[in-house]
Amino acid sequence: MGSVPIFGRLGYNRGMFIDSHCHIDFPELAARMPEIRAKMAENAVTHALCVSVDLPDFPRVLALAEAYPNFYASVGVHPDYEDTPEPTVDQLVALAEHSKVVAIGETGLDYYRLEGDLEWQRERFRTHIRASRATGKPLIIHTRAASEDTLRIMAEEGAGTDKGGVAGVMHCFTESLEVARASMAMGFYISFSGIVTFKSAKDLQAVALEVPLDQMLIETDSPYLAPVPYRGRVNEPGYVAHVAEYIAQLKGISVEEVAAATSANFFRLFSAARA
Repeated sequence: MGSVPIFGRLGYNRGMFIDSHCHIDFPELAARMPEIRAKMAENAVTHALCVSVDLPDFPRVLALAEAYPNFYASVGVHPDYEDTPEPTVDQLVALAEHSKVVAIGETGLDYYRLEGDLEWQRERFRTHIRASRATGKPLIIHTRAASEDTLRIMAEEGAGTDKGGVAGVMHCFTESLEVARASMAMGFYISFSGIVTFKSAKDLQAVALEVPLDQMLIETDSPYLAPVPYRGRVNEPGYVAHVAEYIAQLKGISVEEVAAATSANFFRLFSAARA
């Protein structure tokens, strides 16, 4: 592995980074917005995508995207949110008409946190895929302990570019290399969060080593999953630079290559966003 300088040292040309998935509307971050944005600037994090988790809170996600030119929004309902208004295709399509809404989601399946009859989760997922196809905006997919059903529904609903869909990103990826390859075959990008920097994440690091740069994104999923050296603290978009640094070390390439590729990928996938 190549040796990569530590972020924050003077004289280091880091390139630019984009946090492709964060929840900066959550109270622990929204109350510190000047500080959050200053840390982004310090670490050359130029843009961030604030991701929706339910419809009642979508207005605050959109408000951030409207307030700052380098913030974007998605619209969707997270699979873990059971007691929340169920979205319809028409609702999602209408809300996605806003110019700062660049994606549908986050959506998907999560069999880790919830048990019992989860057919409602699968139907919600189908609703988001149909909205993606109707709007032409990409999907942000969350999958945990549910990869088989996730891939099956993606194929059945034509989520991927191989079936005429828009594709999107498998966010905060923690699944196997086989799942990554199946997703990439559908035209999806694979996004790595701070988890990839954890010492315990050997399997995920092996996946990251195999995912090509032209199908990779980086994210924080803040306020969760802060990367090393901030593990255990509240995460924020400025820390995405450390995810890029780790991937560069893993692949034995320069962090500038990771920065350039993942930033280009972001604007390629979320084509409604502007650099």
